[in-house]
Amino acid sequence: MLTEKASSSMILGNERRMLLVEFLQKQDGRAELRDIVEYIAEREGDTDRKHRKSVYVSLMQTHIPKLEREGILTFNRGVITLLKVPNGVNLYMEVVGKNDISWSAFYMGTSFLFLVAGFYLASFPLVISSLVYLTMSLFHHAKVRKLL
Repeated sequence: MLTEKASSSMILGNERRMLLVEFLQKQDGRAELRDIVEYIAEREGDTDRKHRKSVYVSLMQTHIPKLEREGILTFNRGVITLLKVPNGVNLYMEVVGKNDISWSAFYMGTSFLFLVAGFYLASFPLVISSLVYLTMSLFHHAKVRKLL
């Protein structure tokens, strides 16, 4: 069995798994597969028959079996039941929206602006401190991208 951290990153690593868990949480932990397929297709912005079939196939062949093996959900006769949500998944889903900018990206941008200002003002301390923050935000951003 994977650790909680590995299990969290396994869910966070795929948008459809995130949407599946999100929908199940909204439905008090239990929903029919066809409703989940509709929800994911709508959230992905494409509800035509071909796309819904693609969502269905990926859930059945990849995502549901993977989450079942981890003990996160069960699938029985077209009904999916959420058993548990690993630590960190709820926090991530509450804090970072699909089109939101991450904190690491925000700090990278801010650090870059201060770096430019430091060069413009010929302020050695400002240049050094912005380089330090820019480096830290780059490392953090890389770490977060691996998790997702």
